[in-house]
Amino acid sequence: MRRLAATSIAMRLFVSSAAACVVILTVAGLVLTALHRDTAEAALDEQLGVYLRALVADIASPRDDASDAGQLAEPQFELPLSGWYWQITRLDVSPTDIRASRSLFASRLQRLPESAAEPGQAGRRRGNIAGPDNKPLRMLERVINAGDQGHFLVQVAATTQTVDGQVAQFEIDIGVTFFLLALLLVAAMAFQVRYGLRPLRQLRRDVVAVRRGQAEGVAGEFPQEIAPLAEELNLLIGANREIVERARIQVGNLAHALKTPLSVIVNEADSEQTPLARKVAEQAEVMSDQVKFYLDRARAATRAGAIGAAADPAQALAAMARAFGKIYPAIDLAVDCPEDLRFRGEKQDFDDMAGNLIDNACKWAKSEVRVVAEALPSSGSDRLFFELTIDDDGPGLAADRRDEALRRGRRIDESKPGSGLGLSIVVDLAGAYGGKLNLSSSPLGGLRAGLVLPALPRD
Repeated sequence: MRRLAATSIAMRLFVSSAAACVVILTVAGLVLTALHRDTAEAALDEQLGVYLRALVADIASPRDDASDAGQLAEPQFELPLSGWYWQITRLDVSPTDIRASRSLFASRLQRLPESAAEPGQAGRRRGNIAGPDNKPLRMLERVINAGDQGHFLVQVAATTQTVDGQVAQFEIDIGVTFFLLALLLVAAMAFQVRYGLRPLRQLRRDVVAVRRGQAEGVAGEFPQEIAPLAEELNLLIGANREIVERARIQVGNLAHALKTPLSVIVNEADSEQTPLARKVAEQAEVMSDQVKFYLDRARAATRAGAIGAAADPAQALAAMARAFGKIYPAIDLAVDCPEDLRFRGEKQDFDDMAGNLIDNACKWAKSEVRVVAEALPSSGSDRLFFELTIDDDGPGLAADRRDEALRRGRRIDESKPGSGLGLSIVVDLAGAYGGKLNLSSSPLGGLRAGLVLPALPRD
């Protein structure tokens, strides 16, 4: 949960809101329960106070025999051990004279400590004691001076079971109520978070569409908090495309600027048959190859940095299979590529890399070439890759010569046509996209070329 909360804004909002909701409802439940208990105890104290005043008034009434004082016409005081008791103790005689309700049976009520006295009411105290059978009682008591009739301690007590039962039932009711309320609040918060973050999900989908080459920019209307971000993203995408296009133009201009002087040098050298002319022509050809190579690398690096470039390997490989099938009719060329695989880059670059490798395999194969593309498992990073494997049944290449074959301008066998730049161009193009080219032994008996390239997430 902590990891999710650390990586997801929605989860952070939901967890923090849910935690605040639980804390608030818990505190509110405890406060309401305490208030309800105080209210129930106050109501019981008020009822006991009424009985206490009635006993005090009865004692204070003029009569010939104070021993007859203290009568309450309430049924609960007549039933033995009913939980409702009163007791009057005369303090100025020895031994003390005690009169009590029939409900006390043969028991007696304890006295409250002096610390239980109420402020502003001299002699009146309230508190909890243990009654008959050690059951908890709530008691009020008061010491009165009845003049000639004597000094009396008047006590009235009632069981707290009723209050405890009411509080327990209230706790259950409020617990169920707050639990249902918490569920509703959590559901409301989940809806609020999902609804509130919906523009961000839409923005993410638009950015993904741009990255996959399915859209030119971020479109749609966004809230005022996100609209500036969408606008800045569109400006960034536009600036990137402008830089890429400007770089392409500059590379093209440089290519034209160099080709013309080189062509003039070659033509002038061809018109002469001297050793110097032949050397100049040879070096001019080398320069032309070098210029072409580095210009291709510059173009590849520029295209690799473009936002939103994407290509369909399945479609490109199918077209290559048809083309090379006509060029090499004696070669059985088979292609296997998932339809949903996408190359994260320019189609022209994929065509150059795959075309060079397939052409090289067909040149050396005896009768069979196999081309397989498959997505690679995620390595835990944000980037996804796929591998294009080209196998042939040709003579193969010794392990100690494979690195040499990848160097620019190196041709292992001069019997086959070519400049020796094909594999090195593939290496440079793949490196520009963060990929790589590996050479190994093929199960068909010849050479296997494994080209690893970046891929787009599948839908």
